[in-house]
Formats: sequence, C-alpha cells, structure tokens
Amino acid sequence: MLNRRNPLNNRLLARLNSEVFNKLLPDLELTSLPRDCDIYHHTGKIDYVYFPISSIIAVVNVLQDGASPEVAAIGNDGLVGIDVFMGATSITSRVIVQSAGFGYRIKAGIIKKIFDNEPEFRALIMRYIHVLFTQSAQIAACNRYHSIEQQVSRFLLTSLDRWSSNRISLTHQRIADLLGVRRAGVSEVSAKLAQAEYIKYHRGCVTVLNRAGIESQACECYQVIKTEIDNLLGS
Repeated sequence: MLNRRNPLNNRLLARLNSEVFNKLLPDLELTSLPRDCDIYHHTGKIDYVYFPISSIIAVVNVLQDGASPEVAAIGNDGLVGIDVFMGATSITSRVIVQSAGFGYRIKAGIIKKIFDNEPEFRALIMRYIHVLFTQSAQIAACNRYHSIEQQVSRFLLTSLDRWSSNRISLTHQRIADLLGVRRAGVSEVSAKLAQAEYIKYHRGCVTVLNRAGIESQACECYQVIKTEIDNLLGS
C-alpha cells in the first residue's frame, strides 16, 4: 500500500542524495497543516522549514487595504522558509495553508547547518530559490497583464500539479483573494469553465474534468512556471 505520508513524496526531498537525506531524516517531523493556518504567525520568526507532501501553501503579501495577493505557491515541489538560507530569521510575507494536508518540518537551525556544510544540498536549495523567484515574478506579470480567465486557469493548473487528485477544495472567494481580483469575476470565469465542461464546481470544491481544456484557456505563465519546476525536479 502506498504510504502517502512518506517524506519522499516531497519532490525536493526526493532529489537529495541518500547521504544528505539520511542526515535530514532523523529530524524531520510529520505535521498536520490545516487550511488557513498562518504558519509563522505564532512566533513571528522562522523556527521551522516545512516540506509539504499533501498540502499547498500560499505566500501572500498583506497590503494596507487588507488585500493579500499571492506571490508564490508551494506544494510537494518545494519547501517553505527559504529566508533561513539567506541569513534571515523572520519573514515579511504571510505563509498561509491554502489546501489542507500534511508536511514535514525540521528546525531551522538544523537544516541551516546542513546547508552550510553540504555543497550538493546547498546547490539544490539555491536552484530552488531561483525557481521560486521566477515563479513570483511570473505571477506578478500575469496578474498585471493577463485576463481573469487566464489567471484563474493558470491558478487551477498550478494547484492541480501540486495535488494528488483532480478535486481541489477552493472557494471562489479564496481564488479571488489570492489573485487580487473581484469574487464576481472568478464566479463568472468558473461558470464559463463549467459550461464548457472543463470543471465542475460544488460547495467550495473544484473538480477538473478536462485538463486540456483549462490549458487552452491559460496564458504562457503556467508553462513558464511548470518548465522551471520540471527542470529542477524532473517531470
């Protein structure tokens, strides 16, 4: 039977050589990540680095008017807490669990020592940081220049890539908040995608029926982000 809580279900951990992975393994703690949990709010500092395996984490910037647009999304393709590797102990963005699930966490001090002492691990993390920065830049450009239809389609596809099924718990309001658009616009796009039989939406859950159809509605931003991740982790 497949162990869905295996740390190797995180694709970044799975890329490590056995020597480095075995150094991390004794200190990796399985942790539940409930939806809407603000990961670092309780301490105000980065005390743990997280490796999601069955959850999706949104990194958002909170603006003065209360808006919280997403600047990055992290699932089983990465880690949360990259600031630690650049010498920071606190984070200016909020890190919110978008889709509930599980992940592994490790104390920041422990993983920072491995980062400092293991060149191969350090190289992988630096490449991942580059991928994350590329994702953030592409999301910013997408939200500025592309239509709501393209943004919603890109968002659904990137979420689907990090999820274990074609059914994702996402409300229209949550998508609107993360994209920084009006809820009514998201509802209109959802209705069009449902009419085309690309998705089915019911009580806060999106079921993808035709992935190729959604891809036909997305802009190039989805493929740019996916290519960067696949180049790092392998398709």
